[in-house]
Amino acid sequence: MSEDIRPFRIEIPQADLDDLRDRLARTRLPGQVPGTGAERGVPEDRVRELTGHWASGYDWREHEARLNEHPQFVTTIDGQRIHFLHVRSPEPDATPLILTHGWPGSVAEFLDVIGPLTDPAARGGDPADAFHLVIPSLPGYGFSSPLAGGGWTLGRIAGAWAELMDRLGYDRYGAQGGDWGSGVSRELGRLAPDRLIGVHVNFLLTFGSPEGLDEADRERLAGTERFTSEMGGYMAIQSTRPQTLAYGLADSPAGQLAWIAEKFSEWTEDAIDRDALLTNVSLYWLTNTAGSSAQLYYEFAHAWEESEPSTVPTGVAVFPFEAALPVRALAERTDKIVRWTEFDRGGHFAALEQPGLLVSDIRDFFRELTRG
Repeated sequence: MSEDIRPFRIEIPQADLDDLRDRLARTRLPGQVPGTGAERGVPEDRVRELTGHWASGYDWREHEARLNEHPQFVTTIDGQRIHFLHVRSPEPDATPLILTHGWPGSVAEFLDVIGPLTDPAARGGDPADAFHLVIPSLPGYGFSSPLAGGGWTLGRIAGAWAELMDRLGYDRYGAQGGDWGSGVSRELGRLAPDRLIGVHVNFLLTFGSPEGLDEADRERLAGTERFTSEMGGYMAIQSTRPQTLAYGLADSPAGQLAWIAEKFSEWTEDAIDRDALLTNVSLYWLTNTAGSSAQLYYEFAHAWEESEPSTVPTGVAVFPFEAALPVRALAERTDKIVRWTEFDRGGHFAALEQPGLLVSDIRDFFRELTRG
């Protein structure tokens, strides 16, 4: 390996886990206005139940071991420490693919898709559908911390991903992502179109004039506008005052839990497995990245430019309980859409909610591009 890529293993000190349990035991809940529910934020009984399980029923070491089953590494790119999983397929000619998470997600989102994507033959599938996977933590997220400085926009992250794939020896590869990961993947395609086989996303915000759209697409467009305005309270805070927010989340595990759990409740069809949710929250808490992860919203808001067209073949997987649903006619104005799949179940965290559907769509998309 080149450029000082170093093996990495997650080993959280026991003192940090003891401190977490002590803080959870001393949680002070704020109370709730009688007769109100989730419309004002995550309900107190939900937080009480989750903090209780986090303190006494959840075993971090079990989930840490599961993460450590996969080869992990760290390197420094553009002054920033980057942590990533690199899981090579047993098939030597597998297609390289970089998977990118978003907020409030992490590399733990992809645990259920790693095996099916890297070794389909072991599950009765076609070995030609195999992928070599690179799964990095976004700068300021998880073990890609501490954040070395400001300016980590989607474009700069995409540049770091291009450098990472180059260091790993991958000249031609695909990109996939949801949430921020979709934006990074798309920017990677714009930055290095000659190296990208294709870009597959399971989240895409589309904007534009409603003129010429049918009623269903107009409704979707209105939903996106509601999402970015009425439902974007968390977005407004993180894009304007991420540092101020961080003090509360960095000091209170219950606060960090509620901040993340609310989105898992709002953007999913069914409740995510409780331990899967807590593994994700634990990664934020144990790496103290509530504040540094929120900085990406600030960077996006202060460096936003109108999206430029992408020439890379793009596939979109649409899950019905997504935070906002895309409009294909609008997407085709800026992206080379070659595959568009509408599913009847699943939401924002597709790799956690519907790993089988996501894996199948990724395979089909890249199969069409690599084998015709």
